[in-house]
Amino acid sequence: MQSKVVTVTLNPALDKTITIPRLEVGGLNRVMQTRLDPGGKGINVAKVLQKFSVDVIATGFIGRYQGEVVQRALKDMGIKTGFVKVRGVTRTNLKIVDNERKVTTEINEPGFEVLPEDLVKLGHKLSYFLQHTSVLVLGGSLPQGVSEDIYYHYIELAKKQNVKTILDAEGLALKEGIKARPFAVKPNIHELEQLAESPLSTEKDIIAAGRELLKKGVTVVVISMGSRGAIVLSNDEVYLVTPFPIIPNSTVGAGDSMVAAMAYAFLENKPLHEVARWAAAAGTVTASKPGTEVCSLAEVQGLLHEVRVVRI
Repeated sequence: MQSKVVTVTLNPALDKTITIPRLEVGGLNRVMQTRLDPGGKGINVAKVLQKFSVDVIATGFIGRYQGEVVQRALKDMGIKTGFVKVRGVTRTNLKIVDNERKVTTEINEPGFEVLPEDLVKLGHKLSYFLQHTSVLVLGGSLPQGVSEDIYYHYIELAKKQNVKTILDAEGLALKEGIKARPFAVKPNIHELEQLAESPLSTEKDIIAAGRELLKKGVTVVVISMGSRGAIVLSNDEVYLVTPFPIIPNSTVGAGDSMVAAMAYAFLENKPLHEVARWAAAAGTVTASKPGTEVCSLAEVQGLLHEVRVVRI
């Protein structure tokens, strides 16, 4: 596959995952295992796509110290990078895995500050990368100094080059980005409730909220619902997707794996029900893995038939 995917991570992190027997809040906790991984939504998507043998470039901003560790780790994985270096320090995000309860607690630092000249540099880089790209993935939180409409501008930039965009953000960044009519969005149920400004307690409510995004010009909406699966919509089709049962180990990167599988399926021109199947399989496999490990292509392919996709 020659087509490239570009992932943008504006606020990357060094993910420190510690596994403990059982989290005792307010007490002493002894660590069983520690691991360090490059993190941030776009970076996680790039890690999965590299395992899928997709030609991917990870770009965005990167700070000092931990940022150098992140770049080295990505290089060791065989992932091409094109980050803009900023003056601040790349944040460290702590993931605490409760081994007994199989629950992950995340503590994320805010990140560095981005200056106007840094934004100009990234804009130039992105314009160049988009000349040779089929899919642009935008995701994650925004660092200090970046306006909430940044994804709007990047989506507009991509559309001028006929590049499909996948947006996976939250809050105002998601709301503003949708105004540029990205090709696909992947909100989770909580992010969709924020957009809808109301609780979504039934399947009917969720589908109605998804249809509101279609009315705004989005082509594909993938709503992730954790262990309950996903609802996938276009203007012509709606699918309820139920994944195979697993013992969840860590939810870190599960949503990002769904986004990576969506990008892969779009590159392969798969029909919507197959996009749904691939996304659910990838997210579920990653959720079954410890820490920040992600799914491989072989693992996902081997379990596609276990995903139930029903048109509704």
